[in-house]
Formats: sequence, structure tokens, C-alpha cells
Amino acid sequence: QVQLVESGGGLVQPGGSLRLSCAASGSIFNFNTMGWYRQAPGKERDVVTTMTSGGSTDYADSVKGRFTIARGNAKNAVYLQMNSLKPEDTAVYYCKMITILGTYWGKGTLVTVSS
Repeated sequence: QVQLVESGGGLVQPGGSLRLSCAASGSIFNFNTMGWYRQAPGKERDVVTTMTSGGSTDYADSVKGRFTIARGNAKNAVYLQMNSLKPEDTAVYYCKMITILGTYWGKGTLVTVSS
């Protein structure tokens, strides 16, 4: 089984930046899709960005131009660079990996954007 652990969340002022990381462990050979999702207070979990194993990316309109997903140096690791953060970005951010064996989620990391 694959385990995903997010890190890098915290408190940041509007306009600031954070970089989230998703560290994967377990028997990982490849993935089809990795991505970041978030769940704001009182809202449903929603996609932020996804990336295929081939490098294709997609972003939610609300973060396009501000967030960037990228592969890490570790096997199947992924990062989320978040710039120009807004209060509405406040949410628990979750890493997701889809492989041929299943779909895996991290437990989330809290990002709070507030002055």
C-alpha cells in the first residue's frame, strides 16, 4: 500500500508564498495521476491541480497563474508551489495519487492565509 504525507502547511499572510510537499512511501512503481485537492471550511473537497505521469498539468481557475505543481526528486513525490496567496486559499490541502493498483490520499496539511 502507498502512504502519502503532506507537509509545508502553516500560517501565511495574504500575498505570501508556501510550498507544500507530498512524500510517498511504499511500493510505488509508477503513477497515472497525482494532484492536490483542498477543502475549505464549509465546502466540499475540490481539485486544485493535477499532473499526469507524462507531465501534463491542469489547474483550477481559482489558482491558475498562482500555483504550480511539480515532481519532486523522491520517487513519485510532488510539490505545490503557492504564490500570491489569498484568504480564500485557506483550506486543508490533500495530496492524491492514482496508480494502476488504486487511489491514495494523504491526511492533509492545513494552510491558513490571514493577516
